[in-house]
Parts: sequence; C-alpha cells; structure tokens
Amino acid sequence: MYYQIFEMAHAAFKPARAMADTCRIMLQHPFNPMSHTPVGRSAAAACEVFERTTRRYGKPAFDLPTTLIDGETVAVTEEIVWEKPFCRLIHFKRDIETAKLGYQPKVLLVAPMSGHFATLLRGTVETFLPDHEVYITDWTDARDVPVMGGSFDLDDYIDYMADIFRHFGGDLHVFSVCQPSVPVMAAIAHMEAIGDRNVPHSVVLAGGPIDTRVSPTAVNQLAEKKGADWFRRNVIHSVPWPSVGFGRKVYPGFLQLTGFMTMNLDRHMKAHKDLFFHLVDGDGDSAEKHREFHDEYLAVMDLTAEFYLQTIESVFVEHRLPRGVFTHRGQTIDLTKIKNIGLMTVEGEKDDITGIGQCSAAIGLCSGIPDENKQHFECPKVGHYGIFNGSRFRSEIAPRMRHFFRRFDPVTAAATARDY
Repeated sequence: MYYQIFEMAHAAFKPARAMADTCRIMLQHPFNPMSHTPVGRSAAAACEVFERTTRRYGKPAFDLPTTLIDGETVAVTEEIVWEKPFCRLIHFKRDIETAKLGYQPKVLLVAPMSGHFATLLRGTVETFLPDHEVYITDWTDARDVPVMGGSFDLDDYIDYMADIFRHFGGDLHVFSVCQPSVPVMAAIAHMEAIGDRNVPHSVVLAGGPIDTRVSPTAVNQLAEKKGADWFRRNVIHSVPWPSVGFGRKVYPGFLQLTGFMTMNLDRHMKAHKDLFFHLVDGDGDSAEKHREFHDEYLAVMDLTAEFYLQTIESVFVEHRLPRGVFTHRGQTIDLTKIKNIGLMTVEGEKDDITGIGQCSAAIGLCSGIPDENKQHFECPKVGHYGIFNGSRFRSEIAPRMRHFFRRFDPVTAAATARDY
C-alpha cells in the first residue's frame, strides 16, 4: 500500500513541480529585472530546491564518451555483450587498435544490487579505462521487468555470476563492490567444487559483507534484530500500475533511499540548505557539484522481494557463508574449495556500512588459497563510498588493484613478478 501512496503523492506534486520549474526559469532569465535582485535569486533558488526534492530521479547515464590513453583522447562506446532479464553486461569499448594498445587485462566490475544503479561506479569505470578492458554488471530495475520475466533470487544471482565468468572463459579479473561479494565468492566456490576451470584469475572484494558478525554496524544490527519476517511484513510491496513490472513483489528503491538518508539525515539537510545559498550567491560550481552528486545518489531501483529477503536472512541474520552452511541449489558452498584465484580484500577505516574485518574475513575462510596469493588493504580516512570512488581510491586503492590484477594475469604475471 505504501508504494501506491508514494506513487499517488508523486503524481499529486507534478503540477506544483512544473509550476516551480517554470517560475525558476522566469526568475533566472537575464532579461527579467528580478533575476538581478536578492529577492529574485532567493525565489529562484527556493523553486529549484523544491523541484529537486520532489522529483523522481531516473537512471543516470554513464556518460563516458572518451578516455585518455598515453596522452591520446580515445572514443569510448558502450556495447552489451551478455544479457538476461535482470542484468546486462556492458563493455566499454575503446576505439583504438589492439596492436597499438598492447595487451591489457579484462576487469569485470560487479556493481552492487542494493538500491542504486550501476552508474554509481562511473568513477570506478573511468579510473580503469585507460589501462584495462572494462566490463560492468548493469542490473535492471525490478519494476521494469514484467512478472512473466520470472523471479530473481540469490540462487539466480549466483548463476548469473557463474554464467558471466564462463562467458569470458575465466580470462578476467573481478572487482566486487560491497553486496556482490557473497554471491561472487559463492559462484567461484561452486565452480571450483564441480571442476569448472572458468573461474577468474583474481578477485578483489571491497567492503563486502562476508561475515557481518565482525564489527557489526547499525545496518547489521538492525537486520539481525528485526529478522527476515519483519522485513517481509513491513518493506515488501507490489509494483503499482502502470509500471512494466506491475504486480511484482519488490523492496522499493524509495524505502532503501529513505534508510540511507536517515543514517545521515543532518548531512543531507545541510547539503540542500547549502544548495539554496549557493544558488542565491551565484556560486555555480558548488551548485553543480551538488546536482551531480544527488542526481546519482537519489536515483534508485527496486529489488525483487525474493532476492532481498534471502540476502537479509542468509547474509545478515544467519551468517551462513562464514558458518559453512550457505547453500546454492541445495549444494553446500565451501569456500575452502577455492584454490585457483588471487584474492584481495579492501576495507575503509571509516566505513559505517560494512565494519572493519567483515570483508577481510574472506582471507581466513578461503584457506585453500595459498597465503602468498592473498592480500588485504585497509584504506585510511575513507568511508564506504571511498573504497571504490574518489581521490583516495584513485591514489591508494586502484594502483594496488592494478598491480594485483597483473600479478595474477597469465600474460602479465612474469613482468609483474620482476617488478614486485
């Protein structure tokens, strides 16, 4: 019922949003004398803040038309190389001859399915584009998949991962950001157990909830306290008409966003207040930074109910993977079966979503991987977002990942060993 009320409220505000946006345009027009007065600028700023806080933010574009390789600007195009109802695999194809470029490792960015779109990793893609063949999992908003498209649960997620690995014949390196860490490791363990050699050369897990019993955060404690049944009763809703996924049971993106924002409500309120004053003062650069961040942050997607509830129960409440009782299609997942990959974990000192030690727990659980093929890095002064984006990611985390990928790539391993 909440979903229907949300949609009705959004529709009810549409005329007011249109009027506010029209007033803003009129008040900001240079031929309007009011645009040059404090009153006019304040009114225009108020109209923009109102319109932005009541609009629905659609899926952003990656908007990466070029990259810089050895000082040369190279065109980049997005091509879909693999697709299923709930995911597309996008390749950021660079318009440069392979002979001129030389060999560069393939990197798969596994974007989190936790409310935001894969474009949240735009900066991550941009960082790796100059020296890697970059691919990313572009998850589909559940409200855009018709009921006849079938269900999507945690078992399906693991199957998707295994299928993607097989698509590359195992010739790739994986960067799993937060939530996907559990299904990624489960897929690899399952493949190793059945003798499937198409596992990646190396895997980097960043802020993954491998063992949420370690340094539990407020998010972990809430999930464990409430239990899956509470979430089933209180946050699962049906997609309303006229969405394509009408009737599908989902965890709505707007509820997830509400949870994100209430964790740091003062910060978000201050950000919108600052936007108002930036607009009044004519500080266009600061206002544009706010727009860019919130256009991404406020764009959210729905998750299928079955996937969300299984994740809550198995990862955050029952801790099945670290306890050795996690199953996939009835088969127990044993992380000790993983032997043929390099494993690196990354954590942020100030991460308030995934506590310190939750991700690095994978190092100990994957006892079948030789110690020399495992590595951990805790990045100082960064939170959850900073472990895959931002200046510290580019300067401290990404260089370590580049080296790690090349160390375990069959083509570059010999050269990397000499430089190590």
